[in-house]
Order: sequence, then C-alpha cells, then structure tokens
Amino acid sequence: MTTRALSRSEEDYLKAIYGLSESGDPASTTAIATVLEIQPASVTGMIKRMAESGLLEHIPYRGVRLTDRGTLEALRVLRRHRILETYLCERLGFSWDDVHAEAERLEHAASDRLIEQMAAALQFPSYDPHGAPIPTRGGQIEAADPATLADARLGERLRIRAVRDEDAETLRCIAEEGLLPGVRVEITNRTSGESAIRVSLGEERRIRSIECELARQIYVVPDES
Repeated sequence: MTTRALSRSEEDYLKAIYGLSESGDPASTTAIATVLEIQPASVTGMIKRMAESGLLEHIPYRGVRLTDRGTLEALRVLRRHRILETYLCERLGFSWDDVHAEAERLEHAASDRLIEQMAAALQFPSYDPHGAPIPTRGGQIEAADPATLADARLGERLRIRAVRDEDAETLRCIAEEGLLPGVRVEITNRTSGESAIRVSLGEERRIRSIECELARQIYVVPDES
C-alpha cells in the first residue's frame, strides 16, 4: 500500500465521500460528482485509482465507501478545514459566512504542524463556528445526527446543533433569522405540504416563519435542558 502524500484532488474526494456516507450508505458516483461539481466520467477514473491505493472500496451497484485508512485521511482534512475556519473567525475577525471558502483554499497547503499550533492557540476547540464537531488529532469525531429542522414535528423542543456551511448567502440568511448553533427552537405550527414552518426561538420565544429549504440546512438535537 502506498504511503505517498495525497493530492489536493484526492483530499477533496475523501472529504466529499466522508460527508456523503456519514449516514452509513455508500456514496454514489453521481452524488460525488454533484458535490465536487465535476462530470461523473471524471469520478470513475479517480475512484478506481483511490481504490487501488487502499483509500476506498467499491460496493457493487451502490457506490464507494472509505476504508479505515481513507476515513483517517478524510478526518485529517476535516480537522484542518474546521480548525482553519475557527481560527479565521476567532483570531482574524472573519465572519462565519466567509470562512468556508477561505478554509477550502488553505486546507491543502497548511501543514499538520501549523494546524496543531492553531488548535493550541484556540485551546483545542471541539466545534467549528458552524457547530460542526472538530475531529481530534487521533482521528476521533463526535457522532453526527442527521436530523434537520425541516424534519421536526409540531411541538418538538430542539436545540440547533450545527448548520451547513457551504453557501455564504444561506449562512447570512441563517444568521439574520437568529438560527445559530446553541439556540433553542420549538415548532409552533406546521402543515403537511407547506413550504414553511413556524418556530419559537430562544428564551425570548421570538416567532419566525422559516422556509423549509432553509430549515433543511440546519441540524438539530432534542433540547434536554
């Protein structure tokens, strides 16, 4: 098995496949192509090479899944990305809707030593600015809950755990609505087929109408407080 340094493209593939298969299902060629914004034909050749390198395995008729080595490499890239986002926000004054694109550019160039120096300066944070868990240096990560605000039932009391960070405009909308990680949410009204749900936010119980498309970008957990 090769131990060469991974290319930027391989790191992007690993991160994309990790995200697509977090629920336990293999990542399809079409889904990988969509996330990376490339043609499916390009994906086929790359995943074959990565399988030969021991980074992933084919699941017949279903897609691909990371091997143990591939998972560790993907978590290493995720750690770099999320530490960079946190450092940019907390130490350099970037807004949370700007840091994802910056971290995407920097994550392939930053050395592990630099990332660990940043982590130490931040006192080893557990979560990035969008609420996503930061993998440990040893490759451990908090289990993700895929439930979104759009899945919530009437009367449920929830807490926002994290938000998707890929789209800057969506993040600005989330911030404007006050839908930040840690905020408590109660579903006050929803009807099957409607395009929006009504929620009560925070201790002030501010009422907001949230488009379902936006609600699907917000991850929630039961509020046990």
